[in-house]
Amino acid sequence: MSRFQSHHASHDREIESLAEFDRVVSAPGSLAHHRVQAVDLTARTDALLSADTTGAVFLGCPMDPGAAAAVRAAGALVFPPIPGLPFDPYRGRVYSPEELYARLDEGYEATPDALAYDWFQQTKADGDVFASMLRAIHDDAVSDALDELVAGAPVVGVMGGHAMARGTAEYAGAARLGRELARAGLTVATGGGPGAMEAANLGAYAAPFDDGMLDDALMLLAKVPSFTQSIADWARCAFEVRTRWPRGGASIGIPTWFYGHEPPNAFAAHIAKYFANATREDGLLARSTAGVVFLPGAAGTLQEIFDNATPNYYESRGEPTPMVLVDREHWTRTLPAWPLLQSLARGRAMESRIVLVDRIDEAPEALKRVGG
Repeated sequence: MSRFQSHHASHDREIESLAEFDRVVSAPGSLAHHRVQAVDLTARTDALLSADTTGAVFLGCPMDPGAAAAVRAAGALVFPPIPGLPFDPYRGRVYSPEELYARLDEGYEATPDALAYDWFQQTKADGDVFASMLRAIHDDAVSDALDELVAGAPVVGVMGGHAMARGTAEYAGAARLGRELARAGLTVATGGGPGAMEAANLGAYAAPFDDGMLDDALMLLAKVPSFTQSIADWARCAFEVRTRWPRGGASIGIPTWFYGHEPPNAFAAHIAKYFANATREDGLLARSTAGVVFLPGAAGTLQEIFDNATPNYYESRGEPTPMVLVDREHWTRTLPAWPLLQSLARGRAMESRIVLVDRIDEAPEALKRVGG
C-alpha cells in the first residue's frame, strides 16, 4: 500500500466512497455504527432500506428523501448536504490541484478555490454562527483526511516565503531541495502556496524524472515569475509543466483561504486547504515528524520557527524533531531568529536537534545529521 493511500486502522467504520459503501453493504449487509461521509447515495435507495443503520451517521450524503426518512426512523443521524456552498464541509478526502483549479479556462475567478475564498470573505466577519460552524466542520474533515493520508509516512516540512520568484537562483535551490528530500524517501509537505512553497513541491514532483527535467521545468515556469499579475497565467504555466511531464512525484500542500492573496500551487498532489490559519499552521508543523527546513522568509516563516520550537522545548509531542534554518545572514542579521532559538534550546533535548546552515544544498545532510 502506498503511503499516500488511506490508512483505516482506526477508521475502519468510515465510508468515504461509493465502492466502500457497496463493499460494506454486500458483506454483512449492515451499516450499523458506520460513518458515511460525502458519498452520493441517490442510486442506493434499496441498499439503504435493507441494511441495518442503527447508530449510523450520514454526513453530507445525497439520498432519496424517503430513504433519508427511513434511516432516521431506524436510528441513524442524517446531516444533509448544504445547498449553495462552493465547498463540501463533509468531504472525505483532501483536495487535488485539478479540483481546486477546475474551470481555470474561464479565469481564476471561476475556480472552486476562488469561489470558496469569496464565500469566506463574505461570511468571516458577519457573526453568523452557521457559517463559522460550516468552516469548523470543513477544517475538521480536512484534518481527518490528512491524518489518514500521512499515517506512517516520514513527513518533512519545508517552510519559506511566498515572495520567492520563479526564475531565481533561490527558487531553483528550493526546488532541488524538495527533489533531494523526496528522493531520500521523505514526504515533502509545505504551506502549499507560491514561492518557496511551490518550489519545494515542484522538486518533489520532479523526483522520479532525470535531472534535466527540473532544469527544463524551471525555464518554462520562469515565463510567469509570480502570481501577482495573474493567478490564472501563473497556474496555467504550472499545469503546462504537469502536462508535459505527467505522473510526477507526490507531495503535500497545506494552504489556507485566510491568505487569499496566496493561491495554492499545482505541484502538490494532495492539498489540505483550511479556512482557519491557526489550525493549518499547527497541523502542518505537527505532522512534520521527520523535521522542518526553514528557508528565508518574513513574518509567516518567523512565526513557524517558534510555533515549531515551542513543542520541541516542552517535548509536548514527544522527542524533539529536527529544525534546519537555511541562510546564516538572513537568520542572524536580517531577522535574527537563530540566536534566540539557540538560547531557548540551551541545556534541553532540542539543543542537539537545531542547526543553521549557509546554503540550501547543505540542508538535506544537516537534516540527516540532527535526525538522531
